[in-house]
Amino acid sequence: MPWYLYLALKQLFPSDRRISFFFLISVCGVMLGVMILVIVQSVMGGFGQTYRDKIVLTNGHIRIESGEAIYDYQTVLDMVDGMAEVQGASPYAHGVVMLQHDNRPAFPAIRGIDVEREPSVVPMQDFLQLGSLDDLDDDSVLLSRALAASIGATLGSTVEVYTPLMLDRLKDDEVLLPRELLVAGIYETGWNDFDSNTMVSTLRLMQELYNLEGAVHGVALRLRPGIDEAVVARHLNEILTGRKRAMTWLDMYEDWLWILQLEKNMMFFLLIFIVLVAAFVIAIAQLLTVVRKTKEIGLLVAIGGQPRQLVACFCFQGFFIGFLGTLLGIAVAMVALYFRNDIIHGFARLTGSQEVLVKFYQFAQLPAHYALGDFIVISLSALVLTTLASLVPAFRAARMKPAEALRSE
Repeated sequence: MPWYLYLALKQLFPSDRRISFFFLISVCGVMLGVMILVIVQSVMGGFGQTYRDKIVLTNGHIRIESGEAIYDYQTVLDMVDGMAEVQGASPYAHGVVMLQHDNRPAFPAIRGIDVEREPSVVPMQDFLQLGSLDDLDDDSVLLSRALAASIGATLGSTVEVYTPLMLDRLKDDEVLLPRELLVAGIYETGWNDFDSNTMVSTLRLMQELYNLEGAVHGVALRLRPGIDEAVVARHLNEILTGRKRAMTWLDMYEDWLWILQLEKNMMFFLLIFIVLVAAFVIAIAQLLTVVRKTKEIGLLVAIGGQPRQLVACFCFQGFFIGFLGTLLGIAVAMVALYFRNDIIHGFARLTGSQEVLVKFYQFAQLPAHYALGDFIVISLSALVLTTLASLVPAFRAARMKPAEALRSE
């Protein structure tokens, strides 16, 4: 081992006592910074991954739309049914209606589905808390739990539906009465965008409400596991005719997913300052070492020590502190993440806020997603900052003149 590395370790672990106080404080500072970074980045990644899974679960991998009603959707279905990459395909129509129950109005989005084909794309039966998908017909609807609660409807209730078609018919002095429908089921997917204000009906009912005359607004596709949806979408766009266009779930939610990633990056940017503070502690501790051991440093230079070797001595100390703090930080973070749900549930029980978590944040279990890239970025950032923090005291020691250093008091 080179003498300057041996000297660096001796300064960190002096022989007259077990461990240096400054070394302990520096390692703890780096450990806390890395621990918080790993926990926050993993939880933010968990939220992002959960949202991505819910988007695919409730929308499928690809949607084929044209911006207008599609009348030849059966041709599209025949084409995608013959593709080996496609696991299921289902036509749909969507819009907005006015819903009323006991004089309590709501303006939900409505989604008309093909009851026979929809389970191959979206497992609606798995989301139903009350009722059955088999009970859904042209005279009934499925309501999300939040929507049903907002208008006071339950399983078996009768709701009135008002459509934009009524306003259109008024131009011709024709009055359409609201459609009375039975609530055949209450569902909850766990995806807030879908659960907050959505009503599901049969495709035929939706076509009647919007006077689509047998047309649909799009076709949703679910791909087989391991298939790249972007490749399939490009292939579909090459063979689709007219204004029809295939969009992946990433295309549809691109802006929203970008905001999620931006939030994650901003959290990293803000929390990295904790490691930066620990780096300043390392720099101050090593500057004190340079001041206290001016004669020893001067003696090392006098007997042939090179400036670059002194720089390497102090930089190695910073690197070693960063390396040890990073390992301990990751280890403590993994333990905290392992017990994260126990911690959250314990805190929720103490504060009586467990139901609030589910109501407003849509989770009872705190998600976490471990991405290798996050661990690499956090580790490298900690190592670079702690190593660079040692440059100031290292350059100060390397610029010392032997004669002046040996005469210092």
